[in-house]
Amino acid sequence: MNKIIKNVLTKMENTGYEAYVVGGYVRDLLSGIFSYDIDICTNATPKELLTIFPNASSKNLGGIEFKIKEYHIEITTYREEIKYKGRKPVEFNYINNLVIDLQRRDFTINAICMNSKGEIIDLVGGIDDLSDLKVKMIGNPEEKIKEDPLRILRGIRIATLINFNLDTNLYKEIAANKDLVLTLSNTRIKEELDKILLSKNVKRGLNLLNDLGILNLLELTNWQDIIPVKNLEGMYAQIKINYDLPFTKVEKSNIIAIRRIINNGLIDKSIIYNYGLYISLVAGEILNIDKKEINKLYKSLPIHTKKDINIKASDIVKILEIDYSKKVSIILKDIENLIINGKIRNKTSDIEKYIKEHKSEW
Repeated sequence: MNKIIKNVLTKMENTGYEAYVVGGYVRDLLSGIFSYDIDICTNATPKELLTIFPNASSKNLGGIEFKIKEYHIEITTYREEIKYKGRKPVEFNYINNLVIDLQRRDFTINAICMNSKGEIIDLVGGIDDLSDLKVKMIGNPEEKIKEDPLRILRGIRIATLINFNLDTNLYKEIAANKDLVLTLSNTRIKEELDKILLSKNVKRGLNLLNDLGILNLLELTNWQDIIPVKNLEGMYAQIKINYDLPFTKVEKSNIIAIRRIINNGLIDKSIIYNYGLYISLVAGEILNIDKKEINKLYKSLPIHTKKDINIKASDIVKILEIDYSKKVSIILKDIENLIINGKIRNKTSDIEKYIKEHKSEW
């Protein structure tokens, strides 16, 4: 067992409390995957936890969180959830019973526990489902989904990430209750979609979402030929989604730019200059263009921004003996394109010569 995790568990046990690692960390560890997100459950109350870890921050629904080196640790008190409002438990009791606490959780493979000795405690059949490569709900799938519809997308996301199947009963209940996805906030929907799109098993995840009818709900199309890349904006650029997801202005701009390049199907000096190296590299990966070639083209650019042009608007006004107008911007744009395409050198003398020779055209 990792020393940092062992020390946290031991510190709690030495204070007189139970403590178990639970959730995705244990699931992934048993699958040969390592994680830095650690969930711990305990019979210590949030107030008692803060006396053990005074530098921790309080978290919602009873618990604390803190970081040790690269590890993000969340510790929650055993609880029994009584009433939900929306998808949040609004009534719950702290309890002193691990078995009852595990019953409130979502999937069996997320409820396998590990103690400070590294011993595995499985009270819900998670080990068997892990062996069967199956995502199975704890308790009644219909009730659990209606309690918290996010479990629909969480189940699909987990099945995607670890390449598992949904349990037959869970699959049926997700299909029957898929419309509940639309009761979720667009932020929550995007968070789950992000993780599915960045998974190496993205096509499996999208097929699962499609088979269950969820892609239709989100009006997500053009996904069949998606090419997996590690850039989220690059993934969204390859699909069409009419559901209102909370992208930032920068994200929207980048997605549109990447989409334009991949629709164009090539990357040249003009593309790299106009869209920048970052956008070009993302689009290049989708188009299967060697990033070395893109970097080489970028380095060969005579200018990288308009500010690099060795002439100013005021110089053009003097040379042509004209007033400032839209014409000056048109001339600067013409010069910019000529320099990028290697038609004239980015030297003041060369640019002035070009302007004088084409004076009659303007």
